[in-house]
Amino acid sequence: MDSIKGWVHEVRDIGGIKFVIVRNRNGLYQVTLPKKKVSEDIFSFVDTLSREDVIEVSGTFQEARSRDFSTELIPDDIRIINKSATPLPLDPSEKVHAELDTRLDNRFLDIRRPAIQAIFKVRHALIKHARDYLDSQGFLEIHTSKIISTASEGGTELFPVKYFEKQAYLTQSPQLYKQMAMAGGFERTYEIAWYFRAEDHNTTRHLNEATAIDIEMSFIESEEDIMQVLEQLIHHAIKGVVNDCQDELETLGVEIKVPSVPFKRISYDEAIELLQGKGMAIEWGEDLGTESERIIGEEMVTQGHEYYFIKRYPRNKVFYIQPEGRYCRGFDLDCKGLELTSGGQRCHEYDTIVERIEEFGMNPDNFEDYLKIFRYGMPTHGGFGFGLERWLMMILDLKNVRECILFPRDRHRTTP
Repeated sequence: MDSIKGWVHEVRDIGGIKFVIVRNRNGLYQVTLPKKKVSEDIFSFVDTLSREDVIEVSGTFQEARSRDFSTELIPDDIRIINKSATPLPLDPSEKVHAELDTRLDNRFLDIRRPAIQAIFKVRHALIKHARDYLDSQGFLEIHTSKIISTASEGGTELFPVKYFEKQAYLTQSPQLYKQMAMAGGFERTYEIAWYFRAEDHNTTRHLNEATAIDIEMSFIESEEDIMQVLEQLIHHAIKGVVNDCQDELETLGVEIKVPSVPFKRISYDEAIELLQGKGMAIEWGEDLGTESERIIGEEMVTQGHEYYFIKRYPRNKVFYIQPEGRYCRGFDLDCKGLELTSGGQRCHEYDTIVERIEEFGMNPDNFEDYLKIFRYGMPTHGGFGFGLERWLMMILDLKNVRECILFPRDRHRTTP
């Protein structure tokens, strides 16, 4: 005897035959009740079912005469495991539209929807195949502290934490700890890391709690070594998604192309020249803001490049990036006009990193534990932090990054 367990997705009664659509993590199943083939008790029992009741159905699978289902289950028994309250605050069958805030307020119901489950199965596959690639390249997965005593990247947008008698903060990134791991001789590490950033944004692209794939590697010749790892990671992970998630991509109505490597590389100087050529009033040394990124992205896509690096930024990009004259050895990776990650070669000499901290208007005394690692033999090294939710949003062509994290935290949301 066959059996399935799940939620009542829909009940249909067309007279001499009834249908119960059951939903679980494997998809939708059709339970078919022809009046002449099932008991009178079971046939009438279906009328007591409500949507989202949790049930177990036992019977026999057979070939179905249906456009939507290849098989159907003819029941011998239907058992209610748990009744659902009515009315539902959200319709998991998607027949009734709900705004994003309503969906997030009732996220446990929202994620019962096949399309939402598909998003998180793709997310799982991205992480799995990213891990597979990094493991194959000799990287060691680590987990660093998320409670810190000072700003890890020199910024002020930190969430304070009362840590007994001390003031502490939630970490912005594992950046400084990754570098400590390089000083410790691990040579190649990665972390699927949580970021906490108290940025007062309220956009479709920002979260205050987010996930990133952070890597760091030693004995590099330049930032080019890091860029090659990053583009290969993306290629490998997306190829894995295409191989593993065809059903999910079909559910979402998305077709993904595996990007070819190497990715296009342009310099910051070339980006400024491109923007000025498009009539934008921007001077050398200015940040590439949202509008700049959009214009560059349109041009890159026109040239056939969804993913592209922008490198050789001005030296004031980030304090821990190795300077080179008026430039630094940092880069950004963008996709279709959206920045996905920043990275580069780090400073590895004590005097240089102290000078950089002072150059950025900070006090080296506040970085005592960090600076210690540069005194006792730090190799050349570099890395990146790759935002997972933004990447997933781009891959699946979603309109809001909140779709890409199970329980999003933004400027206004701390529940559920």
